[in-house]
Amino acid sequence: MNAVLYLSTILIWGTTWLAIAFQIGEVSVEVSVFYRFALAAICQITVLILLKKLNWVPFRQHGWMMIQGLLLFCVNFLFFYNATKYIPSGFVSVVFSMATIFNLLNGLVFLRRMPPMQSAFGALIGVCGIIMIFWPDLTTGDWRGDRIIGLALATAGTFCFSLGNLVSQHQQKQGRNVLTANSYALVYGSSALLAWCMVNGYEFNLEFTGKYLGSLFYLATIGTIVGFGCYLALVGRIGPDRAAYCTVLFPIVALTLSTIFEGYEWTALSISGVVITLLGNLIVFSKFRVISSQLVKT
Repeated sequence: MNAVLYLSTILIWGTTWLAIAFQIGEVSVEVSVFYRFALAAICQITVLILLKKLNWVPFRQHGWMMIQGLLLFCVNFLFFYNATKYIPSGFVSVVFSMATIFNLLNGLVFLRRMPPMQSAFGALIGVCGIIMIFWPDLTTGDWRGDRIIGLALATAGTFCFSLGNLVSQHQQKQGRNVLTANSYALVYGSSALLAWCMVNGYEFNLEFTGKYLGSLFYLATIGTIVGFGCYLALVGRIGPDRAAYCTVLFPIVALTLSTIFEGYEWTALSISGVVITLLGNLIVFSKFRVISSQLVKT
């Protein structure tokens, strides 16, 4: 089952980055994100109700679901969608692969779980790879350049995603069903997006093209309902550190699609940076087993 969940997550999330890029156009980013998660919430809750699988959750437990919704289905994707305005979608996926590093850091800070030296070494190599990819922009001194903005946005989105992993893991340890928790989280995330769009006066228009509507439907159903269901099931089964191994592999899918559809022109430095980034993440999980951790003494 773990292998099936891994493969599904890799293939689905490897393709969603290009679909996100297809969403950039006439409709504002914030409204597009709202459409995606509102549609996902409606579809998922409807199916669960028909199957009688939607469990009632006491209101006192909704605080965690609200936090999960904000981190996984709201703020992080506002960062990711905006990042694709500035850098190719494949590069956004490479930055997102650094979720492995953020999971280690957040595990240290919030769970007092010390990462092993092998993981720390792999994380350092991964960071070096990211620096290589964006090295020409970092050396120009123009920190307001498009690619630097894209890097910052993608990094912020990845950090939010990592925090959301911890929240989801906590909920599953409390015995809450993944699909039920996701359903409530989707409602809270899309509600927050709706409020944000209304406060800022965004127009709720639609782009009536096959490219926009097709990618929207794909992101809402396959990318969100199926993709997050598979990934968060992995988080509950094997923990966020090992589940994040998916992020090492799906950038290969995303980069291939980005090259074909977005016409990105590779350089020797950018190719080397991608390889080193993925290698760094691979080192973190090279033994592919549960790594024993010790609590940091207070």
